[in-house]
Amino acid sequence: MERPCAWKSYTTTDFEQLDTLADSYKSFISENKTERECVKTALELAKEHGYISLEEALAQGTTLKAGDKVWAAAQGKALMLVQLGTQPLEQGLRILGAHIDSPRLDIKQNPLYESNDFALLDTHYYGGIKHYQWVTLPLAIHGVVVKKDGSVVEVCVGEDVADPVFCVTDLLIHLANKQMSKTATEVVEGEALDLLVGNRPMIIEPAEKDNASGEQHEGAQDEKEPVKAFALKLLADKYGIEEEDFLSAELEVVPAGRARDLGFDRSMVIGYGQDDRVCAYTSLMAQLSVSDEQLERCSVCILVDKEEIGSVGASGMTSRFFENTIAEIMLLAQEDGALALRHALSNSCMLSSDVSAGFDPAYPSVFEAKNSAYLGRGLVFNKYTGARGKSGSNDARAEYVARIRRVMDEAHVAFQTAELGRVDAGGGGTIAYIPAEYGMDVIDSGVPVLSMHSPWEVTSKADIYEAYKGYCAFLRNV
Repeated sequence: MERPCAWKSYTTTDFEQLDTLADSYKSFISENKTERECVKTALELAKEHGYISLEEALAQGTTLKAGDKVWAAAQGKALMLVQLGTQPLEQGLRILGAHIDSPRLDIKQNPLYESNDFALLDTHYYGGIKHYQWVTLPLAIHGVVVKKDGSVVEVCVGEDVADPVFCVTDLLIHLANKQMSKTATEVVEGEALDLLVGNRPMIIEPAEKDNASGEQHEGAQDEKEPVKAFALKLLADKYGIEEEDFLSAELEVVPAGRARDLGFDRSMVIGYGQDDRVCAYTSLMAQLSVSDEQLERCSVCILVDKEEIGSVGASGMTSRFFENTIAEIMLLAQEDGALALRHALSNSCMLSSDVSAGFDPAYPSVFEAKNSAYLGRGLVFNKYTGARGKSGSNDARAEYVARIRRVMDEAHVAFQTAELGRVDAGGGGTIAYIPAEYGMDVIDSGVPVLSMHSPWEVTSKADIYEAYKGYCAFLRNV
């Protein structure tokens, strides 16, 4: 059952809509490379579409009714958008869930040091990465520094063409005989992923000569670590921060530069963080696209943090953020009660919007061809993920898969089904199993990606377009 190529079915209108969506998507992932940035931009878009703060609605005792739209955020790093439908919430929700964190390097709390006339920042990698892919790349720093007085300093260095960039160095090939004999997991060790940020020392000018005597006053002594001192001076001048402020900072090191078209035909996108912002963006756009429609079922888009490290923490899917937000909305919709909440959650259905491994002809041995996702063939549904014997997977029931098939076919959405590579070749998971614990139907769905978890990932514009269409169809018709 080979699925057809989506490109072959497109009309002129489809191509125009595809290009418009792809251009806006490239801008989104170029300008939003952290969870905080994604939430901030998504919230601005939601407010433009009439979403109001759930916190304010609770404070005012607002009664929510069909068509009302509310938002809630968790620590600035997770976001829920909820649009009420005409049917009671207890009958279930239609949920699009994606994650907005991506593999990267995080700057440690005590990071800045000087070594052999270089200033460096110590990092700890986040998520599953191949260490050696992160050397010799132009890198940018995004994030926030929170000072003791509570003021927040936003940092973004390396994205503007006038900005400096940073890098992790690598050993020259001429001296790398021993390094080249190491395994891929050892060739660059995690503790060696330190960011090069400076080489210029602080120069302390001696005191000017006394005009009367002509004698030179004794100048201040040179700093012990002059390169580090100069880096700190620059940080103080630009951001008003001092070294101890790193203790309460969240600074993420990501590839510098914008997402670009890939291929002579411009059919693909290459960019950082497409796992999973390609699904987060299309889910967000689908949720906003139905904002003026009268939906039967309540629609939800939830964008969460921490998936790459197990969905943990207050902004991850395992937190109570999702459940508590729905409970508060049901209170304002006059459907309060623990049992009503349980019914609403168990009667819901969800697309766990996460990427899938695209078949790569350079590495065919790790794929099983007839059960693989191919770039250009549309939205991918993974009935199960996991590793080995489906360990750690949500395995969607056949009845739910049949419903999804019907809705996608009726909406003329190109879709395909896949596993995450060959049996026992490896594996991975998503957030799907977490909401499934409420008893709701959940299936993984998303866009196939090449070079997943690398600094620069590849997707097909056709699959981005079909994902958006599929998510819209899900909210309207499932």
